[in-house]
Amino acid sequence: MQPIGKTIVVIGVLVVVVGLVIWLAGDKFSWFGHLPGDIRVEKKNMRFYAPITSMILLSILLSLLMWLFRKFF
Repeated sequence: MQPIGKTIVVIGVLVVVVGLVIWLAGDKFSWFGHLPGDIRVEKKNMRFYAPITSMILLSILLSLLMWLFRKFF
C-alpha cells in the first residue's frame, strides 16, 4: 500500500502545480486552442470546435514528460 499512497500524493502535487500555472499564467497560453489545424465552425444556431492540433501537441508533450519520468524514476 505504500507505493499507492506515494503515487496519489505525487499526482495530487502535480495537479496543484498545473492548476497554479494555469491560474497565474493562463493569459500567456491564449494561443493554445487557436493553432492552425484546430477546427472551429460557428453558425447562427450552432458552434463546433475540435482542437485537433492542440490535442496532438498536448499528447506529444505528455508523452515526452512520461518518458522522462520513467527514465529517471
